[in-house]
Amino acid sequence: MEENIIKEVRIDDIVKMLPHRYPFLLVDKVAIIEHGKEGIGTKNVTMNEPFFPGHFPNHPVMPGVLIIESVAQTAAVIVMESMPEGVHKLVYFMGVESAKFRKPVRPGDQLKMHVVQEKARGNVYRFRAEATVDGQLHAEAVFTAMIFDEK
Repeated sequence: MEENIIKEVRIDDIVKMLPHRYPFLLVDKVAIIEHGKEGIGTKNVTMNEPFFPGHFPNHPVMPGVLIIESVAQTAAVIVMESMPEGVHKLVYFMGVESAKFRKPVRPGDQLKMHVVQEKARGNVYRFRAEATVDGQLHAEAVFTAMIFDEK
């Protein structure tokens, strides 16, 4: 898959595309495979994540909803990167059609989120995502998002 990467969006550009900031910025970089359609996000999960002390003490596990948020942020970067006026748009998460959690994500894991746009109608997009660690499937989701002018 690495040979198919056409562009890598690093954190300094991600913060120009997304309104999220610590502790809710949950993607570190995105490898673009096809402009506006497909990419792979990376989240380096560390013990310093603010959710680990409460989820769960002595057995830290990344909350599933934050894995879904990570794939949604990856999708937003994929879409925004393809727009010339990208910094003037916002991508809003609309809904989750399905989500499955297969294995826990723990401190020290590198979460890879392969996101593919399945459909776009106007400003509404439908995505399918798989989140893996070391090549093993940990979560998958189908979700929708909408793009708005930033105001």
